[in-house]
Amino acid sequence: MQRTLIHISPLKTSGFCLAISLFEWLTYMASDLVMPAMLVVTQDLEADPRHIPNAFNLYLIGGVCLQWLIGPLSDRFGRRTLLLSGCALFGVTCAAAFATPGIETFNALRLLQGMGLGFVVAVSYPALQEVFCEADAVRIMALLGNIALLSPLLGPLLGSLLLEWLSWRELFLGLGLTAAIAWLGLFACMPETVGIVRRDGGRLAAVPLSWRQTRLRYAALSRNRNFLAASFALGLMSLPLIVWIGLSPLLLIQLLGLSTREYALWQIPIFAAVIVGNLILDRLLALRELPQLIRLALWPFCLGLLILLAGALTGASLGLLISGLVLYAVGLGISNAALYRLALFSSDDSKGLVSAVIGMISIAVMGAGGSIIAAIGAGSRLESFALWAALGGLLSLPFLYRFLRASKPQTSSSQP
Repeated sequence: MQRTLIHISPLKTSGFCLAISLFEWLTYMASDLVMPAMLVVTQDLEADPRHIPNAFNLYLIGGVCLQWLIGPLSDRFGRRTLLLSGCALFGVTCAAAFATPGIETFNALRLLQGMGLGFVVAVSYPALQEVFCEADAVRIMALLGNIALLSPLLGPLLGSLLLEWLSWRELFLGLGLTAAIAWLGLFACMPETVGIVRRDGGRLAAVPLSWRQTRLRYAALSRNRNFLAASFALGLMSLPLIVWIGLSPLLLIQLLGLSTREYALWQIPIFAAVIVGNLILDRLLALRELPQLIRLALWPFCLGLLILLAGALTGASLGLLISGLVLYAVGLGISNAALYRLALFSSDDSKGLVSAVIGMISIAVMGAGGSIIAAIGAGSRLESFALWAALGGLLSLPFLYRFLRASKPQTSSSQP
């Protein structure tokens, strides 16, 4: 049974979780559903295919643009108001893609749509941590991650099927209309967590909005080396998966000549592996401390990346590439929610601001890293992709080692 720290009915608790999961799923689906059509998008808008990874990376960078502001605003005015605003922005910009006249407008809308991802990271994640106790918060984060992962798991396959009847413009319009449903669910079920007296007698007081104090708080976080190590580790650990999402249309469709249906089917084992990792995390939460779970996850994580590295040096086949990514994805699924929780509570500052900085750093690492890897030609050869994706993921290990060495076992004092 889910244990909530604030007064909310079981029905609204379920509705809140479903509405957040739908909004998060849509922020990923806005990319994954259209990925099979990106070659058609560039042809329709008379643009170069290099815009395929560029549009995806702009979407990620959009997730960073407002987080520095969203976090403090949600600490001051509440999570509910900010998340409703973010969901509305996302829905409107998705619907606007229906009338895109050129690739410049399309890329600008991708940037704006990505800001919806920023609201998910900076507002909904802290809200979940504040509504539920520690064990349930980590469990729900992992399970909601599974729902979000249905986007890259099923999005390309669903997109390739829908594109047989709909245009890519109509797909974006459908995303905008579905975002309206998510907005209604949040409006009806999302509780406010700021300024509310909790069941344990505690209270999450609103933090006055002072730009000077906000700058000082950001500066204090920038001096917290353990927090920075965890945030960079989060971004670098996810980088191989992000690069795969951005470059797999070029690798599978343009380079290997696969159909959009075949491209979609090759996504399934990778993202199913992340879900398996999340389910393993759920089973082990009651048995191990969070740092122990992360250390356990490093075995499949590192083995998968070493397989990619070996493939890059000896000649990567598609089967070898997928095998390495599957093992890596299991480790990522086990570690991601646990590492996020530890990073969030590695600072005593308000969780809206801390979550915003985590999101800004991790998404900026993923967006910038993905852009660099795409620019140096990782989408032109399987060996090149395997090499740079493996190196990008392995770069997380020094940051992770520093953070875990300094981490203390989670205790009840770390609960929101």
